[in-house]
Amino acid sequence: MRTLYIAASAAVLLAAGTAAAQAEGLTDRPLVDPAWLESNLNADNLVVIDIRDPEYDKDGKPKGPVPYTQGHVPGSVAAPYVGYAWRTKTDGTPGMLPTVPTLEEKIGALGIDEDTHVVIIPAGEDSSDFGSATRVYWTFKVMGHDEVSILEGGHKAWVAAGKPLSTEGTQPAPAIFEAEFRPELIATADDVRQALDGKAALVDARPTEQYLGQAKSPVAKVAGTIPGSANIANGLFYDGKTAQFAEPSDIDSLLEQVGIEKDQPQIAYCNTGHWASVAWFGLSEVAGAENVSMYDGSLAEWTKDAENPMVVYGNTN
Repeated sequence: MRTLYIAASAAVLLAAGTAAAQAEGLTDRPLVDPAWLESNLNADNLVVIDIRDPEYDKDGKPKGPVPYTQGHVPGSVAAPYVGYAWRTKTDGTPGMLPTVPTLEEKIGALGIDEDTHVVIIPAGEDSSDFGSATRVYWTFKVMGHDEVSILEGGHKAWVAAGKPLSTEGTQPAPAIFEAEFRPELIATADDVRQALDGKAALVDARPTEQYLGQAKSPVAKVAGTIPGSANIANGLFYDGKTAQFAEPSDIDSLLEQVGIEKDQPQIAYCNTGHWASVAWFGLSEVAGAENVSMYDGSLAEWTKDAENPMVVYGNTN
C-alpha cells in the first residue's frame, strides 16, 4: 500500500490568511480579523467567547494566571476550552461530544440563542491551540448553529494589531438555545469501517511521526494509522508564527498531494478529535469541501477494539 503523508514545511505554511473581513454587519465567513471584530463589538446579536485556558494542576484546578482575567477582548465571555468542558469522556473515551441537552444548556448560559453570531477566541499560539477554537466551532455546527466565526490568529493577533483589552469580566444574561442536531458532521467507528472499503477518504491529522508509527499518544493503544489513511498534519493548516490560517488554494494543494478528490466524502481523525477539528475546519469551512465529517472518538476509541485494523508505515526500530 502506498504511504500518503505530507511533512509540515515552512513553504506550505506561508499562507496569507483569509480575505479582508466585511466592513459592515455580521458575516458568514468562518474567519474574521481583528479589524472586523472591533468594528462589530457593539452589535446586539454578537457574543464573543474567550476559550483560553489557564494551566491546571492534577486535580483540574487553575494554577498560575488566568488568561481571561489578565486581559481579554472587551465584552467577551469566558468559556475556557477545558474549564467549560466543551468535550467529555464517554465510556472511557476522552474528547467526545457532550449530549445535546448538555450543550444546549451550556451554550444558552453564555447568552447565545439561535439569532446570535458567535466569535471564538483561542490564544492563537500554534496549531494545537487553534484546535481548541476549531473544535468549539465544529460543536456549534453540529448543534445546527451556522452563525459562528473564529478570530483568525486568536488573542495573539488581537494584541499584535494593537486592539484594546479589558480586565472587566462579563456575565451574560442566559438565553434559550435550541439545537438542530446534524449527525452528518460526526463520523462513528462504523463510518470509519465502511471507509476502509473506499466509501470515504480518511484524513489522519496527527503529526507525521504518529501517522508513521514512530511515536504514539498515550490514549492510543496501538501505534500507526488506520489503513488507507492519508496524513495531512494539523500544523499544515495554521501557522502560529504568522497567526494565519492556510488559504483555500493551499488546502486544495494538500488534498492533491495525497490523492484525495475534493468532492469525495472525507473523514478527519486524530487521537481525541482535537487536531482533527483543525483539518475538518480547513477542508470544510475554508476550502469548501461539502462532505467532510469528523470522528471525535478517533484513535482513543478506535484502538480500544482489537478487531479494528491499524498499520505501521515507518521504521520503529
